Amino acid sequence: MCLAVFDLDHTLLAGDSDDLWGEFLIELGRVDAETQRRANRRFAIKYKAGTLDIAEFYAFALQSLAGNSLADLHAWRERYLREKIEPIVAARTFALLEHHRAQGDTLLITTATNSFITTPIAELLGVPHLIATEPEFAGGGYTGRVAGLPNFQDGKVTRLRSWLAAQPHRYEHLTCYSDSRNDIPLLEMAQVAIAVDPDDTLRAHALQRGWPVISLR
Repeated sequence: MCLAVFDLDHTLLAGDSDDLWGEFLIELGRVDAETQRRANRRFAIKYKAGTLDIAEFYAFALQSLAGNSLADLHAWRERYLREKIEPIVAARTFALLEHHRAQGDTLLITTATNSFITTPIAELLGVPHLIATEPEFAGGGYTGRVAGLPNFQDGKVTRLRSWLAAQPHRYEHLTCYSDSRNDIPLLEMAQVAIAVDPDDTLRAHALQRGWPVISLR
Protein backbone atom coordinates (compact mmCIF):
# COMPACT_ATOMS: atom_id res chain seq x y z
CA MET A 1 0.00 0.00 0.00
CA CYS A 2 1.10 3.57 -0.69
CA LEU A 3 0.82 6.59 1.60
CA ALA A 4 0.95 10.21 0.40
CA VAL A 5 1.90 12.63 3.19
CA PHE A 6 1.39 16.38 2.82
CA ASP A 7 2.56 19.31 4.87
CA LEU A 8 -0.19 21.92 5.12
CA ASP A 9 0.98 25.53 5.51
CA HIS A 10 2.71 26.97 2.43
CA THR A 11 2.30 23.55 0.78
CA LEU A 12 -1.35 22.65 0.23
CA LEU A 13 -2.21 26.16 1.41
CA ALA A 14 -0.67 29.27 -0.12
CA GLY A 15 -0.34 30.79 3.34
CA ASP A 16 -0.09 29.97 7.03
CA SER A 17 -3.18 28.78 8.89
CA ASP A 18 -1.75 29.68 12.31
CA ASP A 19 -0.90 33.25 11.28
CA LEU A 20 -4.33 33.65 9.72
CA TRP A 21 -6.04 32.44 12.88
CA GLY A 22 -4.21 35.23 14.72
CA GLU A 23 -5.27 37.77 12.10
CA PHE A 24 -8.85 36.55 12.35
CA LEU A 25 -8.81 36.99 16.13
CA ILE A 26 -7.44 40.51 15.67
CA GLU A 27 -10.41 41.31 13.43
CA LEU A 28 -12.76 39.92 16.08
CA GLY A 29 -11.09 42.12 18.69
CA ARG A 30 -10.10 39.07 20.75
CA VAL A 31 -6.33 39.73 20.79
CA ASP A 32 -4.11 42.81 20.71
CA ALA A 33 -3.06 43.50 17.12
CA GLU A 34 0.43 44.84 17.85
CA THR A 35 1.32 42.01 20.24
CA GLN A 36 -0.01 39.33 17.90
CA ARG A 37 1.68 40.63 14.77
CA ARG A 38 5.01 41.32 16.47
CA ALA A 39 5.10 37.78 17.87
CA ASN A 40 4.10 36.25 14.54
CA ARG A 41 6.88 38.12 12.73
CA ARG A 42 9.46 37.00 15.29
CA PHE A 43 8.35 33.38 15.18
CA ALA A 44 8.23 33.39 11.36
CA ILE A 45 11.83 34.60 11.15
CA LYS A 46 13.00 31.86 13.53
CA TYR A 47 10.92 29.23 11.73
CA LYS A 48 12.46 30.08 8.38
CA ALA A 49 15.93 30.01 9.93
CA GLY A 50 15.27 26.60 11.50
CA THR A 51 15.81 28.00 15.02
CA LEU A 52 12.25 28.19 16.32
CA ASP A 53 11.82 27.36 20.01
CA ILE A 54 8.72 25.25 19.60
CA ALA A 55 7.78 25.34 23.30
CA GLU A 56 7.87 29.14 23.27
CA PHE A 57 5.82 29.23 20.09
CA TYR A 58 3.05 27.00 21.43
CA ALA A 59 2.97 28.83 24.76
CA PHE A 60 1.98 31.88 22.71
CA ALA A 61 -0.09 30.28 19.93
CA LEU A 62 -2.34 28.18 22.15
CA GLN A 63 -3.29 31.10 24.38
CA SER A 64 -6.07 31.87 21.93
CA LEU A 65 -7.81 28.58 22.75
CA ALA A 66 -7.64 28.97 26.52
CA GLY A 67 -10.26 30.96 28.41
CA ASN A 68 -12.82 30.87 25.59
CA SER A 69 -15.97 28.79 25.50
CA LEU A 70 -16.17 25.91 23.05
CA ALA A 71 -19.30 27.46 21.55
CA ASP A 72 -17.42 30.67 20.75
CA LEU A 73 -14.33 28.83 19.45
CA HIS A 74 -16.38 26.65 17.13
CA ALA A 75 -18.39 29.60 15.81
CA TRP A 76 -15.18 31.58 15.19
CA ARG A 77 -13.55 28.59 13.50
CA GLU A 78 -16.43 28.18 11.06
CA ARG A 79 -16.08 31.80 9.95
CA TYR A 80 -12.29 31.55 9.87
CA LEU A 81 -12.41 28.53 7.59
CA ARG A 82 -14.73 30.29 5.18
CA GLU A 83 -13.08 33.73 5.24
CA LYS A 84 -9.38 32.91 5.68
CA ILE A 85 -8.69 29.35 4.56
CA GLU A 86 -10.89 28.65 1.56
CA PRO A 87 -9.35 31.58 -0.39
CA ILE A 88 -5.77 30.34 0.11
CA VAL A 89 -6.07 26.71 -0.94
CA ALA A 90 -3.32 26.51 -3.55
CA ALA A 91 -4.53 26.40 -7.15
CA ARG A 92 -3.32 22.86 -7.88
CA THR A 93 -3.96 21.33 -4.46
CA PHE A 94 -7.20 19.54 -5.29
CA ALA A 95 -5.77 18.17 -8.53
CA LEU A 96 -2.75 16.76 -6.68
CA LEU A 97 -4.91 15.16 -4.01
CA GLU A 98 -7.19 13.66 -6.64
CA HIS A 99 -4.16 12.28 -8.50
CA HIS A 100 -3.16 10.32 -5.41
CA ARG A 101 -6.72 9.19 -4.72
CA ALA A 102 -6.99 7.90 -8.30
CA GLN A 103 -3.86 5.84 -7.70
CA GLY A 104 -5.45 4.29 -4.62
CA ASP A 105 -3.05 6.00 -2.21
CA THR A 106 -3.95 6.78 1.38
CA LEU A 107 -3.80 10.53 2.09
CA LEU A 108 -2.50 12.12 5.28
CA ILE A 109 -1.72 15.69 6.33
CA THR A 110 1.02 16.29 8.88
CA THR A 111 1.30 19.77 10.36
CA ALA A 112 2.82 21.64 13.26
CA THR A 113 -0.33 23.74 13.52
CA ASN A 114 -2.70 22.58 16.23
CA SER A 115 -5.52 20.15 15.53
CA PHE A 116 -8.30 22.54 16.60
CA ILE A 117 -7.46 24.73 13.62
CA THR A 118 -6.46 22.03 11.15
CA THR A 119 -9.07 19.31 11.62
CA PRO A 120 -11.71 21.20 9.57
CA ILE A 121 -9.05 22.17 7.00
CA ALA A 122 -8.26 18.50 6.41
CA GLU A 123 -12.01 17.89 6.05
CA LEU A 124 -12.29 20.77 3.57
CA LEU A 125 -9.52 19.21 1.48
CA GLY A 126 -11.04 15.75 1.73
CA VAL A 127 -7.97 14.26 3.43
CA PRO A 128 -9.09 11.56 5.88
CA HIS A 129 -5.99 11.36 8.08
CA LEU A 130 -4.35 14.15 10.07
CA ILE A 131 -1.37 14.32 12.39
CA ALA A 132 -1.18 17.70 14.12
CA THR A 133 0.07 19.14 17.36
CA GLU A 134 -2.56 18.41 19.99
CA PRO A 135 -3.72 21.21 22.32
CA GLU A 136 -4.38 19.98 25.83
CA PHE A 137 -8.07 19.72 26.73
CA ALA A 138 -9.16 19.37 30.37
CA GLY A 139 -12.10 20.38 32.51
CA GLY A 140 -14.28 21.13 29.51
CA GLY A 141 -11.88 23.54 27.80
CA TYR A 142 -8.46 24.10 26.32
CA THR A 143 -5.64 24.78 28.77
CA GLY A 144 -3.25 26.63 26.46
CA ARG A 145 -0.69 23.82 26.75
CA VAL A 146 0.44 21.06 24.36
CA ALA A 147 -0.64 17.47 24.91
CA GLY A 148 2.04 14.98 23.94
CA LEU A 149 4.84 15.48 21.43
CA PRO A 150 4.66 18.57 19.21
CA ASN A 151 4.39 17.62 15.54
CA PHE A 152 7.43 19.62 14.47
CA GLN A 153 10.80 18.77 12.84
CA ASP A 154 11.92 15.35 14.18
CA GLY A 155 8.61 15.17 16.03
CA LYS A 156 6.89 14.76 12.66
CA VAL A 157 8.98 11.66 12.01
CA THR A 158 8.27 10.20 15.45
CA ARG A 159 4.55 10.90 15.24
CA LEU A 160 4.30 9.48 11.70
CA ARG A 161 6.14 6.31 12.68
CA SER A 162 3.77 5.88 15.62
CA TRP A 163 0.80 6.37 13.29
CA LEU A 164 2.19 3.84 10.81
CA ALA A 165 2.78 1.28 13.56
CA ALA A 166 -0.85 1.59 14.67
CA GLN A 167 -2.34 0.96 11.22
CA PRO A 168 -3.88 -2.39 10.29
CA HIS A 169 -2.09 -2.29 6.93
CA ARG A 170 1.59 -1.95 6.17
CA TYR A 171 2.52 0.96 3.92
CA GLU A 172 5.41 -0.07 1.69
CA HIS A 173 5.79 3.21 -0.20
CA LEU A 174 5.78 6.74 1.17
CA THR A 175 5.57 9.96 -0.83
CA CYS A 176 6.06 13.23 1.10
CA TYR A 177 5.43 16.84 0.11
CA SER A 178 6.65 19.94 1.98
CA ASP A 179 7.84 23.50 1.52
CA SER A 180 10.11 23.85 4.57
CA ARG A 181 13.63 23.10 5.73
CA ASN A 182 12.01 22.07 9.01
CA ASP A 183 10.54 19.04 7.25
CA ILE A 184 13.80 17.69 5.82
CA PRO A 185 13.80 14.85 8.41
CA LEU A 186 10.28 13.89 7.26
CA LEU A 187 11.20 14.08 3.58
CA GLU A 188 14.29 11.95 4.15
CA MET A 189 12.19 9.03 5.40
CA ALA A 190 10.15 8.89 2.16
CA GLN A 191 10.77 6.80 -0.92
CA VAL A 192 9.71 9.85 -2.93
CA ALA A 193 10.30 13.35 -1.51
CA ILE A 194 8.90 16.38 -3.31
CA ALA A 195 9.68 20.01 -2.46
CA VAL A 196 6.64 22.26 -2.96
CA ASP A 197 7.24 25.99 -3.41
CA PRO A 198 10.25 25.45 -1.13
CA ASP A 199 12.25 27.84 0.98
CA ASP A 200 15.85 28.43 -0.12
CA THR A 201 17.35 25.83 2.20
CA LEU A 202 14.96 23.08 1.16
CA ARG A 203 15.35 24.01 -2.51
CA ALA A 204 19.12 23.63 -2.27
CA HIS A 205 18.76 20.34 -0.38
CA ALA A 206 16.24 19.03 -2.90
CA LEU A 207 18.50 19.85 -5.83
CA GLN A 208 21.42 18.14 -4.10
CA ARG A 209 19.35 15.03 -3.39
CA GLY A 210 17.71 14.99 -6.83
CA TRP A 211 14.21 15.53 -5.45
CA PRO A 212 11.53 17.06 -7.68
CA VAL A 213 10.67 20.71 -7.03
CA ILE A 214 7.12 21.72 -7.91
CA SER A 215 4.66 24.55 -7.38
CA LEU A 216 1.00 24.20 -6.47
CA ARG A 217 0.29 27.92 -6.81
